[in-house]
Amino acid sequence: MPPGRAIVLLAAGLLSLAGIAFGLSGQGGEGSSAPGPEVLRTPRAERFQGSIMPDGVRAPDFTLRDQDGERVNMRDLRGRPAIVTFLYTTCEESCPAQAQQIKIGLDRLGEEIPALAITVKPETDTPANANRFLVEQGMIGRMDIALGTRPELERVWKGFAIQPQLDETEHQARTVLIDANGFQRVGFPIDQLTPERLASDVRTLLAEARAGGAAG
Repeated sequence: MPPGRAIVLLAAGLLSLAGIAFGLSGQGGEGSSAPGPEVLRTPRAERFQGSIMPDGVRAPDFTLRDQDGERVNMRDLRGRPAIVTFLYTTCEESCPAQAQQIKIGLDRLGEEIPALAITVKPETDTPANANRFLVEQGMIGRMDIALGTRPELERVWKGFAIQPQLDETEHQARTVLIDANGFQRVGFPIDQLTPERLASDVRTLLAEARAGGAAG
């Protein structure tokens, strides 16, 4: 073989090996032991559509009665995600809208999880009014309403950082997602709550619970 041709073939072989080595070193796709750059740059919180709650904030324990006189306790809801919202049953604007967003969110989710509304106006939220509200919203059997006296509820409101309904102040219309371990994980102000966002974030918490309840 002429010397010139041998030099050309040797150079081509070296370039080919260099290309293979470069490709392997930059590879981050399927089958790679290291995640690609897009995984490393993705903040953990981007998994959720709602507002991320501070780490380690447990939902307050309480014992109240629902619209049927049955006991309601946060400890009884542990083991799977739960939806907690705050409303009053004679409200004509934000509260029916909250209930409908949750109803459609559960429809989008395709499975039932515990949903609990906690009254923010105990003086008018009687069992009769609570049952009427649930019937009007099509939420019988899908959501319970926790009732009680103002002193009984004050610690609950404080634990969720909720402003109740007052004569001079409108209540905070907020919905909170509780994870399977009883921690507050995601919050939705009324203007951010949509069925799609709610269903998406509940799916994320369900996936966590099914994978062993790892906190995010």
